[in-house]
Amino acid sequence: MEKQEAKNVEATTETVNTVTDAPARSNYRGGRGRGRNEGGERRNPRRPRRGGQRGERVRSEFEQKIISIRRVTRVMAGGRRFSFSVAMVVGDKKNRVGVGIGKAGDTQLAIEKAVRNAKKNMITVPMNDKSQIGHDVQKKVSSSEVMIMPAPGRGLVAGSSVRTVLEFAGVRDVTAKLLSRSKNKLNNARATIEALKLLKSN
Repeated sequence: MEKQEAKNVEATTETVNTVTDAPARSNYRGGRGRGRNEGGERRNPRRPRRGGQRGERVRSEFEQKIISIRRVTRVMAGGRRFSFSVAMVVGDKKNRVGVGIGKAGDTQLAIEKAVRNAKKNMITVPMNDKSQIGHDVQKKVSSSEVMIMPAPGRGLVAGSSVRTVLEFAGVRDVTAKLLSRSKNKLNNARATIEALKLLKSN
């Protein structure tokens, strides 16, 4: 009987020592917080982004620029509803360029739609080794009419959104002139795109 009681006392002592040696848990979350292990380290550290170390963004081959942004208002039965319309020029400054438009309730979403639309409607401009066009072109779209003429040694002489389209296409040594009085930047850019489509390869 005495031996049995001695065994029970030893077992109880071992249990107490085990509980005492275990690390005490408290409400302090300095070392271990949400998403951390016992050592205070993150369980699933963030993976590095594509293209290099974390924080580096992959640079796109295309450059983009907003040429027009408007806030459109629709009068509904419950009141007014606002949306945004964005016109964008996208190009690689080599020989590809496109103009797109995007509409959404949020500005950022409208810009993303405009970029996708511009890439979908992208054209390839035929040029020589010096990034020059071979002949004059003229085109009218809606109320906008533009004429593009080669001008060796003069650089890029153009204004409004016509300059943006030619610059993003990588065209050099040209003179562009708006033959209409239209101030609509989107129509001017579209007229420039249609004029560039008329170019023939050298």
